[in-house]
Amino acid sequence: MKHIFVIDDERNICELIKKYLVKEGYLVTLFNDAGSAYEEIKRLKPDLIVLDIMMAGMTGLELCQKIRIDNEVPIIFVSARDEELDRILGLELGGDDYLTKPFSPRELTVRIKNIFKRLEKNQSIRQQSMVLDDLHIYPARRYIEKEGEELKFTAKEYEVLEFMAKNKNQPFTREQLIQKIWGYDYIGEERIIDDIIKRIRKKLSTANSNVKIVTVWGYGYRIDG
Repeated sequence: MKHIFVIDDERNICELIKKYLVKEGYLVTLFNDAGSAYEEIKRLKPDLIVLDIMMAGMTGLELCQKIRIDNEVPIIFVSARDEELDRILGLELGGDDYLTKPFSPRELTVRIKNIFKRLEKNQSIRQQSMVLDDLHIYPARRYIEKEGEELKFTAKEYEVLEFMAKNKNQPFTREQLIQKIWGYDYIGEERIIDDIIKRIRKKLSTANSNVKIVTVWGYGYRIDG
């Protein structure tokens, strides 16, 4: 049974989310502050976290930073503020998805299912490696290294980079990347791809990798190789 943490200081929202997720067969643990949740995340190792951004004390963004030091658990941010800065910052810190309140619990459930389906599919891929210029990619382990050193990517960053590496020299539109990575039932904005590509480029540049994601103007993105 998948274990989901819901961290939100609005108790009624926590209970509503729990009601829907329990019906879907998930084990759900609720927290009303980020501080108390952090120690339990380390102890219980949940399979996914639904995390509110604006909370008293430690914010959701601050908690995400602490989690991402050594944990790649999928994180879906929720926020009452529909501001681009919050969305981009949440994704840059390692969030896998973002929902603006008020949102449909059914939509949240669909997004959670999509994340688990994708992870299960990736886990079923047999061990193999790909070489892309100075990068070695190990799909079964979801691991990327350069000259023996691991490059850290969030789940979505890894999946976009791996997919484009498998299809090098082929350009993809934002819509095509969303369909391949999230699935056809994704509900959200296409510009999330721009945010993820920006983060991947920054990490590749920091690692001095030769791999470049090329912008195909008026179309989308491509990795050459």
